[in-house]
Amino acid sequence: MGLVQKDAFRTMIISYLGIVLGYLNKGLLFVWFLKTEQIGLVNLIVTVGTLFAQLANMGSIFTVWKFFPFFKNADKRHHGFLPFILLIVLVGVLTFTVLYIGFSGQIQARYNEKSAMFNEYYYWILPIGISYVVFIVLESYLRSLYKNVVSVFAYEIVLRVVTTGLILLFILDWISFEQFVVWHSLIYIIPTLILLVYLIRINEFNLSYSSIQISKRFKRIIFQFSSFYYINSLGVVLVTSLDLMMLAEIIGLDETGVYSTVVFLSGALMVPYRSVVRVSAPLIADYWKHREMEKMKDLYQKVSSVSLVLGLGMFLMVWLNIDFLFSLLRPEYASGKWIFLMLMIGRLVDMYSGLSGAIFTTSKKYRYELVFTLILIGTVYACNLWLIPKWAGIGAAISTSIAFMAFNIGRLVFVWLIYRIHPFTRNQFIVIGLAAITFTAGYFTQGLINNKWIQMCFESILVMGLFVFPIYIFKLENETISYFQKALGFVKGKLIKK
Repeated sequence: MGLVQKDAFRTMIISYLGIVLGYLNKGLLFVWFLKTEQIGLVNLIVTVGTLFAQLANMGSIFTVWKFFPFFKNADKRHHGFLPFILLIVLVGVLTFTVLYIGFSGQIQARYNEKSAMFNEYYYWILPIGISYVVFIVLESYLRSLYKNVVSVFAYEIVLRVVTTGLILLFILDWISFEQFVVWHSLIYIIPTLILLVYLIRINEFNLSYSSIQISKRFKRIIFQFSSFYYINSLGVVLVTSLDLMMLAEIIGLDETGVYSTVVFLSGALMVPYRSVVRVSAPLIADYWKHREMEKMKDLYQKVSSVSLVLGLGMFLMVWLNIDFLFSLLRPEYASGKWIFLMLMIGRLVDMYSGLSGAIFTTSKKYRYELVFTLILIGTVYACNLWLIPKWAGIGAAISTSIAFMAFNIGRLVFVWLIYRIHPFTRNQFIVIGLAAITFTAGYFTQGLINNKWIQMCFESILVMGLFVFPIYIFKLENETISYFQKALGFVKGKLIKK
């Protein structure tokens, strides 16, 4: 876990700097200077562009995670694995570009009534989608080389700094909103170019078709895996995209603006989890290769423990101060409080399940995930059709949360039944108990103090006293404590050097 902690901490620090920039952009500047309809439009374009990328990658991301360890050989240029994967992605990009243009009439017809402004920028989704699909493939390749920092920096810092610059240009009336939308789509090429330059610098960029030395038998295995996992991955993609797209179609861009803003804010709480999983998932493929089940189980439990403590701690800190935080936003964002709560229920289950998805999808039983995916797609679509017309954004959040819980619990149970490994430890349930006590105490102390700033400080101290300190004092989660001790040591070391 030492390598994971070190790399995860670095990526977490960069990610949190990105979150600060992202909050400056979407939590403040967007909210203050853009209409909710305009926010909804920009976020819808990004969401559809991201969906395009996930469709066009043809399952190649997880193919890299699973099979790269078998071809990893720097002297032989990894047997041409990168150009082989990029050929698959090229086919995907061409296919879905043709489909997106060919079915433009049918797609636009769904948004004419409630979100007509989206159709004016319909084709500006393509720069985002094409840039992002290349980025995520190169990022997966770098992750398999255990090089995570540059890709995180490119996407979390550079992209958001450029976005901040664009917003400021709009605020100063140097560009119109129409120009802002266009440039906001084009800047997604920047992180991709950074990864290309980095790969060239470390001598890992290879486009030579002649270097591909993968047997027909192995290609067939890879294509079978990619095909199955491509279908499987659509479930997760739809969960993270379908809610916002259906909200724009059924309700309109104003509600989409509120919902997408809260989705971004709740996503900040996932940063530590994603940082840990980012560097842990490639290790799972190595453990499968060498059949090291005990190591896999140990990593599985440690990642879940760290994710649980971090997730619950940050959720409690935000939720007990939620009224204060939303008092800083415009009145139309008031419903965002309950959207946040519903989304976080599903996200906490996702975090607690830890590496179950990585274990499942890189195992020989990956085909069975098709069942979970079909159930997931059916559940999220049916729930959205039922709940969005009733409760708008809150209904979309409930649908997403139900889908996340069903999907993750199903995979967790499957991994246990087949491989007899699980992420649970006794102390985790004590941590959950502490979180429940803190949540209840926070409920009864809401509004206890008239001054909202003092009330915020009081609630924060409550979380520290009832949740954080008992974990540290009684050493309930040594892995989490070790994680923070090493993080503090890293910071002190940097400060001393200065």
